[in-house]
Amino acid sequence: MARRWRCPTALNIIKPVKVAVANGSCWHSVTSHFFPRDEYFMRLALREAARALEHDDVPIGAVIVHEGEVIGLGHNERELAADPTAHAEVIAIRDAARKLGSWRLLDAVLYVTLEPCAMCAGAIVLARIPRVVFGASDPKAGAAGSVLNVLDVPQLNHRPQVESGLLAGECAELLRAFFAPRRG
Repeated sequence: MARRWRCPTALNIIKPVKVAVANGSCWHSVTSHFFPRDEYFMRLALREAARALEHDDVPIGAVIVHEGEVIGLGHNERELAADPTAHAEVIAIRDAARKLGSWRLLDAVLYVTLEPCAMCAGAIVLARIPRVVFGASDPKAGAAGSVLNVLDVPQLNHRPQVESGLLAGECAELLRAFFAPRRG
């Protein structure tokens, strides 16, 4: 059972939001709970994702927040760095760990525009991030419930709370606009 993350700045006020989640070939409506500042931080992640377009990388952005302050930012840099591990989440985790002076990102929240892949989900577990909020689901490589669920494996020593679907339409549209001319 994942520990419930307590938002120090939101006074634990939760806003239920209906979202659609893909499960195989059918869609299910679920209720996710977002805190009042979640949308603000996801919009920062969207802005970070747009920065990836400057160097023709897939527009995925990540923001890590600790005690209401942004401590980590990242956007895809695989093309720029010629590095297959230069995903937005990994870059943001490294940035946050440097700023905190610790690899343990306790009491932090990761906001990311696309559902994390297996590599990024593994990094999230290893960094002990207690809460993950993502926008669009990834039916091809998502490891937070779409294809795999690395973030909820009972044998692992850490399982974050995961909230999905925040600004999913805007996150997905940014990706569609990027891939449309490439796919003809």
